[in-house]
Amino acid sequence: QVQLVESGGGLVQPGGSLRLSCAASSDNFSLYRMGWYRQAPGKQRELVASITTRGITSVTEYVDSVRGRFTISRDNGKNRVYLQMNSLKPEDTAVYYCKADSIISSNAYWGQGTQVTVAS
Repeated sequence: QVQLVESGGGLVQPGGSLRLSCAASSDNFSLYRMGWYRQAPGKQRELVASITTRGITSVTEYVDSVRGRFTISRDNGKNRVYLQMNSLKPEDTAVYYCKADSIISSNAYWGQGTQVTVAS
């Protein structure tokens, strides 16, 4: 069982920045593909960005709507994954969730979510 706790959400003006953090309780954090998802009211949850450790490097993926504005990163030594969000837009408003997918099993875990609101 892996517990995930997100933090860093809040209210920000358009064009502003936020940094989300997700802390994981896992002895094998590097064996999880970590993702940030978001769900806006009335919409389906979508993958925003993911990061997978490959040896000494990481492979990242982004949804087109955030590429160039958001950056996902991870610190395997601290069992944390981050989402740096710049140039925020009102359409980025959503609850952001952290997810851990095991790369050696079918296990997957979700955090409880953190609200991000972009408004003036």
